[in-house]
Amino acid sequence: MSFQEPLLSANLSVDYRNKGGVLRDISVRIERREILGLVGQSGSGKSTLALALMGLLSTKGGDVRGEVMYRGRDILKSSEKELRAIRGKEISIVLQSPLAALNPALSIGAQLMEAWKAHERGNDARGSESIQAALTNVSLPHDKEFLRRRASQLSVGQGQRVCIAMAVLHRPALLLADEATSALDPITQSEILNLFARLNREMGTAVLYISHDLLSVAALCHRVCILHEGQIVESGTPDAIFNSPQHEYTRRLVAALPSTPLRKSSHTNETRDAENRLLEVTPY
Repeated sequence: MSFQEPLLSANLSVDYRNKGGVLRDISVRIERREILGLVGQSGSGKSTLALALMGLLSTKGGDVRGEVMYRGRDILKSSEKELRAIRGKEISIVLQSPLAALNPALSIGAQLMEAWKAHERGNDARGSESIQAALTNVSLPHDKEFLRRRASQLSVGQGQRVCIAMAVLHRPALLLADEATSALDPITQSEILNLFARLNREMGTAVLYISHDLLSVAALCHRVCILHEGQIVESGTPDAIFNSPQHEYTRRLVAALPSTPLRKSSHTNETRDAENRLLEVTPY
C-alpha cells in the first residue's frame, strides 16, 4: 500500500472570517482500501477538514489554502461542475444526524432515486436495482412499504443506515464518516462500525472515520491521526497510539479512557482484523 500513490493526500490550512488558524498546515493521506481514524475534541477542526476534502468549505465561509490531491487532481482547483461529478459518486460523506441529512418531505425511496439519478443514466428499473443492492448492503429492507416511509418514521439507527446506503449507492472510492456513530446507542453503534468494516472489505471503499471516541477508532481503524487545536499532533497505528502515545494531548486522551482497549501483538491493514477487534471492544 505504501509503494503507490495514496488515494487522497491533503496539505492545507483553513481560516474563517471570524476565526483564523482553524486548521494549520494539516498534512493527511488516505491510502486505497484504508480506514483512517481522525480523533479530536469538539472544536478541533475535524468537520472543517471533512468539508475541505469535499470542496465544500466555501459554503461555510471558510478560506482554504494548500491542496487536496485526489487521483491526480487538485480538488481545490476544480470547477464546481467537476466537483459535482466527484461528490456522491467517488467521494461520499455521512454526517452525524440522519434526521438533518434526510429530506423530511420526501420518501426514502424518492431520495435514494434522486441520489442515483445524480450520477447515472437509465430507467427507474435500473435505479431500483441499485437501490435494492445498496439497502441490502446496509441490512435494511427494500420493500415498497419501507421505501414509502419518511425520515420521521425511521429510528435513528435506520436513518443512519439509509444515509450510508445513499453514500455507497455508487460504490465510492472514499467514504467520509463525520461523527456518524456518536448519536447512536452502543448496540447500533457497534453494528454501524461492523458495517463500515464490511463495506471496506467487500467494496474496497476507503474510510475516513472522524470521531472523538478513541475506543471505536481502536476497534475499526488501520491508522489514527490525532487532531488538536487545528494541528495533527500525532499519527500511527492504533497499537502505537494506545500503547506508547508520544504527544501530551494523546497521552491525556488515552489516560482518560476507563480501560485500555485490548490490542493484538501486530496490526495489519486487513479489514477482517478490524471486524475481529469489534468483538474485543464495545464502543460507547
